[in-house]
Amino acid sequence: MKPPGDLRVTPSFVIPAEEIHEAASRSGGPGGQHVNRSRTRVTLRWNVRESAAPTDEQRRLLLRRLAGRLTRRDHLVVHAGKHRSRGKNRALARKRLAELVREALAVQPPRVPTRQSRASKRRILEAKRRRASIKRGRGRHGSDDT
Repeated sequence: MKPPGDLRVTPSFVIPAEEIHEAASRSGGPGGQHVNRSRTRVTLRWNVRESAAPTDEQRRLLLRRLAGRLTRRDHLVVHAGKHRSRGKNRALARKRLAELVREALAVQPPRVPTRQSRASKRRILEAKRRRASIKRGRGRHGSDDT
């Protein structure tokens, strides 16, 4: 079987095939003899820090946004074991890897600060007044001669 080639994440961002390390292992869960004897689960590892694919700015962005998913040595690890076929799991793992990198590289649009409308402020204050009067109505009123 021909090994998969480079992984195209975006039209301008491609991870070279030689930077993606693939390992196969046995899948967990039920499945009988097939799952107990075949190595269909696929694990992909990509070293973000040492990769030639991203620019320095992209690398900083990837390291910051993927920090929770990276190993101590800055490898991004993706597992796929959903299918009975190693080929399908490889395709799924590559798709997940590309998605993670694509989302981490996505440019966040700047937040445009907005203001509350006068009517919404009025509604909020009216609701607070109503709630305050309900609470004022609770508890003791006047003095009890007991």
